[in-house]
Amino acid sequence: MRITIIGCGSIGSKLAKAADGMSEVKRIYLMDANKSVAERTAAGMDKAIVIDSVEEELYHSDLVIEAASQEAAKEILPKVVSRGVDIMIMSVGSLVDDDFRAMVFEKAKVSEAKVYIPTGALCGTDGLRSASVDELDEVELITMKGPRSLLGVEYIINKGIDVEKITERTVIYTGYAREAVKLFPKNINVAATVSLLGIGFDRTKVTVVVDPEIKSNSHELRIKGKFGEMTCHTYNYPEPDNPKTSHLATLSAISALKRIVRNEWFGV
Repeated sequence: MRITIIGCGSIGSKLAKAADGMSEVKRIYLMDANKSVAERTAAGMDKAIVIDSVEEELYHSDLVIEAASQEAAKEILPKVVSRGVDIMIMSVGSLVDDDFRAMVFEKAKVSEAKVYIPTGALCGTDGLRSASVDELDEVELITMKGPRSLLGVEYIINKGIDVEKITERTVIYTGYAREAVKLFPKNINVAATVSLLGIGFDRTKVTVVVDPEIKSNSHELRIKGKFGEMTCHTYNYPEPDNPKTSHLATLSAISALKRIVRNEWFGV
């Protein structure tokens, strides 16, 4: 299998190195908005080649992995699926626009391209997927992060909040997923995944909490429906090189890639 990885940040670089050690992967094409970042990632790898555009090796790729940003995903997705190439999306918030999402999935259907979305940094998505076959009454996601995880978020800055000066647990956002994934594009992609699996962006409740005392990022998923009730609480250590990303999100992406390249599906 030949794969293309778009975005060589914390997740993309670790995915590339994991792929380099998979016997099923024959070639890895790397691309980043900052070419030197892609070149640093490729250094020391056996199978990696740096490219300048997603179209450059698209005809030779079996799988494209987007690990860049919501903006990059919106640009890349239609191009990839239109060519009939499978894609794995890390910036799931890019699918919040209903018309865009419908267009991408329709193109994928016509071209027989597969769209993969890893579970990311929270547990309970398997139960949510199963429960959604019948009626769901409520889906709520409560995310708790340390101040460093939310530095530079425009929504927080515009509110006049200095997260580094917060001294106690503080709710900084409560609303619904459609708004949340736009306001926190690098922090709460899991809300998009939960929405797609459950009752949609307009009914999925989202709360974002800052806690200066916690040592891990936390996601609590609460579900109620005809199946009963479920609460799943995940405590994630952040990536050392990127506190906005949970280590489990990286592991989820690597795990998904292993299943794709080996065509092995357990717990589907």
